[in-house]
Amino acid sequence: MKLDMNDQVKYTLTMFNSISELLDKIHLGEDSYFELKEVRFAGEKVSGPGRDDFADELAAFANSHGGVCVLGVGDKTREILGLPIKRLDAVESFVREICFNSIKPPLAPTIERLLLPSTTGEQLPVIKVDISRSLFVHQSPGGYFHRVGSSKRQMPPDYLARLFQQRSQARLIRFDEQVVPQANLGDLKESLWRRFATQRTLDSNEDTLIKLGMARQDEDGVIRPTVSGILMGTEDPRRWLPNAFIQAVAYRGVEIRTDNNFNYQLDADDLSGPLDTQVIAACTFVRKNMRIGARKTQGRMDIPQYDMIAVFEALVNAAAHRDYSIYGSKIRLRMFDDRLELYSPGTIPNTMTVDSLPYRQSARNETITSLLARCPVPARDNLSLSHRTYMMDKRGEGVPIILQRSRELSGHNPEYKLIDDADLLLTIYAAGSDKKIKKGRK
Repeated sequence: MKLDMNDQVKYTLTMFNSISELLDKIHLGEDSYFELKEVRFAGEKVSGPGRDDFADELAAFANSHGGVCVLGVGDKTREILGLPIKRLDAVESFVREICFNSIKPPLAPTIERLLLPSTTGEQLPVIKVDISRSLFVHQSPGGYFHRVGSSKRQMPPDYLARLFQQRSQARLIRFDEQVVPQANLGDLKESLWRRFATQRTLDSNEDTLIKLGMARQDEDGVIRPTVSGILMGTEDPRRWLPNAFIQAVAYRGVEIRTDNNFNYQLDADDLSGPLDTQVIAACTFVRKNMRIGARKTQGRMDIPQYDMIAVFEALVNAAAHRDYSIYGSKIRLRMFDDRLELYSPGTIPNTMTVDSLPYRQSARNETITSLLARCPVPARDNLSLSHRTYMMDKRGEGVPIILQRSRELSGHNPEYKLIDDADLLLTIYAAGSDKKIKKGRK
């Protein structure tokens, strides 16, 4: 049977799932998708392969089409040498430490322990390391590598520039439309993605997901979830996008203190789930941790620190417009006694400026924005979000609502600020400076 190039790629990346297939591949030797490594020890520690060289090898797989490395097999002899049972934990730790500490952004390998027969028939332990094609471009100690045949090669500047373009916001296909190589359509939960489809659609599940922008055909012809599909159609997007969550912290006082004897955190949580779930969870966090004051005129009037509609709009904007291509950066929500700070990863898209935010619209993530505009706002009586039927509007009203409602409550204008061209910071000042307001916590 003759395979074309796409079939060859798909065949190669799925052929190592059984012992017999793996043994056949070892017999054939290394190629663009396969690497063999003998492991040496110095006492309790792994002395070979060298850490930097091995990091370069793994990064090269991630920067190419992915691949498999088998530890415990001679690369020249193709002989199964095995690993000592007592050293398996050390070898696995060696691999994980290299993937996390020596490669930027870090890799998340799949590590499997197997028994393979030696030439004498003895079953010997080996470790199989699977590296998927990555959404990102990875730098290792030697630089930027890709896989060419059975060896790694440093990428020429023009090749590296094209790869950055293909795997970043700069490409014609936006980052939220990119395929997630490690994901399959079965990873999308039907109850989560089906809410975006019209009731009358007669399309197949695959066609519906493609039309919604939640799935797309990859370079090898396989239909896989997109970044948008993972963010809106899975219960924990962090499995594929580790930075896709909101880190929420409520602090005591008006600054972060480093005094070990001072308990400066009142509350903290990492909020995950589909993006709409993250937004509602973050609103609940703010509602739980903000103070409620009271003004007595003819009767008692509760005065919250923050307008929850403004907070909701700010969180929706952060989830919809942040740059998901920045590895390791998450949305950060910080609450202090006098203000709320919301950090959204990424600079302002296109030609917009901080001053033009209330007047102009620009979507970094058009598919995510479209899905949020179809996503109903869940009923939460304590949040009072009845101003909007869906999570997002398409009229660009979010920023004006944030500014107006926050200013009316606190008397202070919210402030947008770019931090080192890496984060957009929104500061909303708390109500409560009026001496007539009695401070308390509800």
